[in-house]
Amino acid sequence: MKQMFLPALLAIGMSAPAAAFAGTGDIALGVKGGTAGIGGEVTIGLIDNLNFRTGYNFFDYDGNATESDIDYDYKLKLRSMPLLVDLHPFGGGFRVTSGIFLNHNEVTGTAQPTGTTIDIGGTDYPVAGVGTLDAKIDFRKTAPYLGIGWGNAVDGGSPLSLSLDIGVMFQGTPKVSLDATGALASNPAFQDSLDKEIADFKDDIENLKYYPIISLGIAYKF
Repeated sequence: MKQMFLPALLAIGMSAPAAAFAGTGDIALGVKGGTAGIGGEVTIGLIDNLNFRTGYNFFDYDGNATESDIDYDYKLKLRSMPLLVDLHPFGGGFRVTSGIFLNHNEVTGTAQPTGTTIDIGGTDYPVAGVGTLDAKIDFRKTAPYLGIGWGNAVDGGSPLSLSLDIGVMFQGTPKVSLDATGALASNPAFQDSLDKEIADFKDDIENLKYYPIISLGIAYKF
């Protein structure tokens, strides 16, 4: 329950100082879900046709995947806080959005090789000497965002509204680390092979530097 309510309380708390500068004086609270995860959102009217939005997104997923013929058990953690400004250029629901995401998305994985040998960076090494492989992927902590959408939670109509966001979070080239726990971990030649493995990893996930944001939400204006 804490994991659900603490982010929402944080977002509400952040809205208090910002509301002092709000030109319209309208505030809406909502929930949403999409490719950034699920979470809560606060919308604050600044001036006519210009709003500020913030909140918190989270999601966890456990799975397995194969990279360079190595099987990993991985955990995906989505954690982000958007700080966005919505411009409604025509005074209706359509909006153009820009801002940043405080981005703490990451993937961690563990591989326990089996058999006699394992290919690391194009070289075969004894499994006993490699031990366990621990991988981590993370991204730029402050990621610019640009997108479009529909919905104005603090508009003068019904207090209940729906919203859609479509955009891109520019989270930069993925940062990848790969460590072994076995005796070979201190071997310079093995470290070179790990570096090659990391380079292959990065090539395979290069497109993640442009992370698509698609979400649907519902909000209530107070």
